[in-house]
Amino acid sequence: MRLAGPAVTVVAHDDHLPLLVAIRAAAPGSVLVVATNGGTRAVSGELFATEARRRGLAGIVVDGYCRDRAGLPAVGLPVYARGTTPMAGTTLDAGRIDEPVTFGGVRVEAGDLVVGDDDGLVVGPAQRFAAAIPGAEEVERAEAALLAGMTEGRDLPGMTTLDAHLAALADGKPSALGFTP
Repeated sequence: MRLAGPAVTVVAHDDHLPLLVAIRAAAPGSVLVVATNGGTRAVSGELFATEARRRGLAGIVVDGYCRDRAGLPAVGLPVYARGTTPMAGTTLDAGRIDEPVTFGGVRVEAGDLVVGDDDGLVVGPAQRFAAAIPGAEEVERAEAALLAGMTEGRDLPGMTTLDAHLAALADGKPSALGFTP
């Protein structure tokens, strides 16, 4: 499961009406970022995911609950949620769209970039992602070299500075684990 796109922020406390409004308003390629503010009812499910996919959205992420977990994979739209519940929200509050929200303790602004895969989500301004690219590419190169070394029979601890790092930590010195593929 992977997604990337600009955030359309939604506040939907125990009510799924705001998602229906947001799905209709969101541009193709965008990601609904739904703050439920501690709600306990599902604010999204298979119908909303199907409509979001039909409209070309990149995904739905809910800091709360969704329903229809069994049917969601067949929809083909990435949907992230804290959990599932069969209790659907109401349709009484239109909520708020494109206002800053707090999602998992992180402030998210409309238009922030949302990137996710099976490991989780990262959200922030596009310029922060651009600044992180060189470091991320270096991590990818190092991990590829380590995997290649293990495929050749080398052990992971032997391809690191583990012993020097442990010694420095034991001496109370600042240190970082390094790789020597």
